[in-house]
Amino acid sequence: MDGDLGMTGSAGARRGDVAAMLLDRVGDRRVGLRTREGEWSWDAVVRESAARGELARELRREGPFHVGVLLDNVPDFVFWLGGAALVGATVVGINPTRGDAQLEADIRYVDCQLIVTDTAGMGRLRGLDLGLEADRFLLVDDPAYLERVAAHRVEPVAYAGAEDLLLLLFTSGTTGTSKAVKCSQRRLAAIAYGASDKFGHVREDVDYCCMPLFHGNAIMALWAPALANGATVCLTPKFSASGFLSDVRYFGATFFTYVGKALGYLLATPEAPDDADNTLVRGFGTEASVADQAEFRRRFGAPLFEGYGSSEGPALAALDPQAPPSALGRPAHPGVAVVNPETLEDCARAVLDEYGRVLNPEEAVGEMIDKAGALVFEGYYKNDVADAERLRNGWYWTGDLGYIDQAGFLYFAGRKGDWLRVDGENISTLAIEQVIRRHPAVIAAAVYGVPDPRSGDGVMAAIEVADPAAFDVTEFAEFLSAQNDLGSKGAPRLLRVSADLPVTGSNKVLKRELQQQRWHTTDPVYRWFGRGKPEYDRFTDSDKSELKAEFSTFGRDNLF
Repeated sequence: MDGDLGMTGSAGARRGDVAAMLLDRVGDRRVGLRTREGEWSWDAVVRESAARGELARELRREGPFHVGVLLDNVPDFVFWLGGAALVGATVVGINPTRGDAQLEADIRYVDCQLIVTDTAGMGRLRGLDLGLEADRFLLVDDPAYLERVAAHRVEPVAYAGAEDLLLLLFTSGTTGTSKAVKCSQRRLAAIAYGASDKFGHVREDVDYCCMPLFHGNAIMALWAPALANGATVCLTPKFSASGFLSDVRYFGATFFTYVGKALGYLLATPEAPDDADNTLVRGFGTEASVADQAEFRRRFGAPLFEGYGSSEGPALAALDPQAPPSALGRPAHPGVAVVNPETLEDCARAVLDEYGRVLNPEEAVGEMIDKAGALVFEGYYKNDVADAERLRNGWYWTGDLGYIDQAGFLYFAGRKGDWLRVDGENISTLAIEQVIRRHPAVIAAAVYGVPDPRSGDGVMAAIEVADPAAFDVTEFAEFLSAQNDLGSKGAPRLLRVSADLPVTGSNKVLKRELQQQRWHTTDPVYRWFGRGKPEYDRFTDSDKSELKAEFSTFGRDNLF
């Protein structure tokens, strides 16, 4: 039923690079890729990849062999991942939620010499100064493109090896400057086999890819393990909460990946009596609340595995069935620790109350590190300063806070630095502040994260204006909507309007104080609830009571 395997496709062989993993799929007749419009065997996937790799080789210029991909989850994204692996190119997944200025800066920073996109994507890029001529763009929905691909069909062969750089994955740091995480073929292959061991990936899996392929979530936790095992990858162009169950049933999906906010959207859809009538066996993701995980299992009949990780570093936690629901698991090895960044000493074990709250946070909460992680982290592209920040004292520093309880379980406790995690995306507060400060009525602005009732961070902004009573919040929302360099996830969900924001002695806004106060203030606060363009309404006492109840529903009372 699985189809024949080629001579190199013997089960159980573990390869040290992605190119070799692809060549193992030559002759494999099992379906490797499916959409609602078509399907490809693994053999066909590799051959389509090889054709695109040959096209890239023909178009290659001097300099870094970096290919930017600005596409939805379509087959060509997968084919270019494979093509790059075979010929030693590097795929740069371009994030379409960036504002125009950030999009331009991203592409120039990573030295893309070729960009693969479609007509819609080209509409975004056409007005940007990317330093590329017209022939440096390939449009996958242009008939001439398919003709060029067909002209480059060859017998698959690998020109690359384990140390070749395969991926540059964008992240955002505390200054708003883009960082691109380097991932070699060797590292991605190791991640694929590690995920297979940890989460039980098998050849019979049907993996539903609804998270974007420009992100590490989809590539590292789904595409790479599927390649390692010869499982089937099923694509949907974008995540759709309303279409999720229909897709799962259509494809017969057994596995999917998620981020916490997407799971929240899914659980907000109307429940049906037959929701559990589906083929799902498990899912993997990050930042879903304990309540959402339990509700997903009740409603859809499949368990979720929560993990902690990043595009940069190693996995810190090992699964343990005895772990409390809110824990990540146990430290993956003895080198994983929570330390005081000033003393470099391990933090005390956390003492938890009956609700799981830490009673000794000053002594127990510190930065999560991996004392052996320097062997895994491969660095950022052209950013030695950021590299040095990650690797100090020979250790890998996550930049995130955590604690270990008295039973030895590891917990995530928040993020360091001036950036937020929104819908699985790292968002720079500085970049949002720069946009807000353009408004003529804004005297000062601060953007910071506040707890979301389900998971992750919500974006809150505090602005200082001359007269809060006269401030036109509707006009301000229209102003935000008109800013091309404000990404789709950057508009604040909560807006505090003040005549006198707290400041330091050097006249810097005291973000920490604002963050602690959140919406508990006598200043007017406005809230945008929904999707699309921001529309702010006054955040009333009644609204606060409803929000408090929502925090309680998802077991996050202590964060309200």
